[in-house]
Amino acid sequence: MPKSTSYEAKTPDADGHISYTPEEDAVWHDLVTAQIPRVERHMARPYLDGLAALDLPRDRVPQCTELSERLRDMTGWRVEPVPALIGFGRFFGMLADRTFPAASFIRRREHFDYIEEPDIFHEIFGHTPLLTHPEFAAFSQAIGKAGLAARKEDRPWIIRLYWFSIEFGLMREDGGIKGLGSGLASSTAELEHAVSDVPEKRDFDVVDILRTTYRIDIPQPLYYVISDLEQLFAAAERDLLADVARARELGVFPPLYPPKEDVA
Repeated sequence: MPKSTSYEAKTPDADGHISYTPEEDAVWHDLVTAQIPRVERHMARPYLDGLAALDLPRDRVPQCTELSERLRDMTGWRVEPVPALIGFGRFFGMLADRTFPAASFIRRREHFDYIEEPDIFHEIFGHTPLLTHPEFAAFSQAIGKAGLAARKEDRPWIIRLYWFSIEFGLMREDGGIKGLGSGLASSTAELEHAVSDVPEKRDFDVVDILRTTYRIDIPQPLYYVISDLEQLFAAAERDLLADVARARELGVFPPLYPPKEDVA
C-alpha cells in the first residue's frame, strides 16, 4: 500500500450507510461489467461460488452493512469501512476479530484500470466472495491472530503470507491454474498475466512464502499455487510465529523484480 493517497475515506451515517454519487455508482457498474467476463474465465470455483452467493448489485456501490448481514450468516464475518491507510496493528486486529477492513472510497475514472491503493471495488468485489467459505475465512482470521501476536518487526513477514494467498494466490482446478486471490479478481490486467505462462509459479508452502518479498506496483513475477482449500485450513492450524522464526533463520529469497524503496 502506498504511504500516502489522494483519496479520502467516506464516513458512514448513524445507520452505517455511505452515500455515493451517481458517478461513483457508474464507476462501480462499469468496473463490474468489465471484470465479470474475466473472472468467469480465469478465477477458481471457490471465488465464483462466493460471488454468486453474495449476488452483488451491479448498478451501485454495495453497502458494508448489507455485506455484513450476508457474511454473518455464512461465516460470522462482517465488513467495516475504514480509511484507505491503516496500520498493521489495526489491520491484524480486525482480521482476528473476523472483521474485514474495507476502504470506503471508489477510484476515479482516471484510475479506472489501475489504482495502487485498495478501493471499495477491490475490497468488495475482490475480497468478500472468498469470505463466504469457512476455510478461507478461518485462514484469514489465523493470519490476523498471528499478526496481532507478532513482534512489530515480524509483521512484515506475516503480511507476505496474506499477500501471496489472500491477495494474489492461485489454485489448481480441472487440470489448470486459476486465480484465487482478491487482487487478481479485482485487477483488469494482472489476472490474465497470473494464469499465463509468463510468471513463475511455485507450490504453496508457508515458510517459502514468508521468505518471499514482493512489490505492490508491478504484476507479480512469482505466484504460489494451492491444490485446494484444505491447504489453507491446514495452514490456519500452524504456529505461524514459529514459521516466521524459521523463515528468518533461512533468510529471504533473492527477489525476481527490480529493486525499489517500497519493497515489503
